Amino acid sequence: MSEKKLHIIGELINNSYARAREAFTARDVAGYQNLARIQTNLGATYLTLNVDGTQRIQVRKEEMLAFLPDLIPAIQEATSTPISFDNPSVDYHKVALKFYDRKKSGAPIVNSLAASREHLDEMLELVKHYDTLAIVMASEQFTPGGPAQCLNPNDAYAAAKHFVELLRTKAGRTNDQIIIDPGLAPVGADTYGLVNIGLDAMRMMSADPDLKGVHMVVGLSNFAWGTPKGIREELEKAYLTLGMEVGLDYALANPEKTPGPLPPDHPLVGKLRAALEIGRQQPGESSETSGFRQAEAIMAICNEAMAEAEQH
Repeated sequence: MSEKKLHIIGELINNSYARAREAFTARDVAGYQNLARIQTNLGATYLTLNVDGTQRIQVRKEEMLAFLPDLIPAIQEATSTPISFDNPSVDYHKVALKFYDRKKSGAPIVNSLAASREHLDEMLELVKHYDTLAIVMASEQFTPGGPAQCLNPNDAYAAAKHFVELLRTKAGRTNDQIIIDPGLAPVGADTYGLVNIGLDAMRMMSADPDLKGVHMVVGLSNFAWGTPKGIREELEKAYLTLGMEVGLDYALANPEKTPGPLPPDHPLVGKLRAALEIGRQQPGESSETSGFRQAEAIMAICNEAMAEAEQH
């Protein structure tokens, strides 16, 4: 396993979580401060700040931008843990970075740069002007026809290389200020082999001397989505073991779940590794065929784990 330490970007300040939705609805800065303290006390290296809408709550852009000047100083009063600003809108980052005091918390993160961003050049300028770290989405590539999803590890690797060069030349970043997100799909419904694509791309990045020092991150809660609740956290930890073997050192995750890798010899790690190998596309077959084979292997792992839990 990699000797790198796993850094957690705490994700609780996100309207996907009930406590965050309640705090946003009430514009309750004390509620946000509590979420910030909880994650800091659990060892989070950064705190995500995402007050955008979800399936459960509608948020207008104007509402977000109006709330940030009050919210950001309040969070920084509660903790010195730096913030990762998570939003596709350049206007969001303009306001957020303006009201962030780096003297209190150090360099923030701009999350995220991607081929599909409408104002990518402006986001690069913000990264340079405010001297921030940056998370880059390597799951999207630049093509003549516009942004497209990366459907093989070579494309994800190329997207990462392209963005590292952009950040070096246009934003003055060094490799250790860049965090690459290769993307992470729900493993039980991964009909395109995206989990393997991400792992393979990270392996390629780690082997590239030109990318030495670049960090890698995934949104961990995506991985076990749709699997039985009793096995989700262990599946996430097993994935972290595999990810850290190929260079993963950051995870966007819920610190309350104590995310961390399982020992390399843990049975679940071996089972997950085998299921992902089963899911690799063979010559002459479609990605859906191999994907459904992987999904069946994952569900077999889940069923076995649930049966064992019932016995105990």
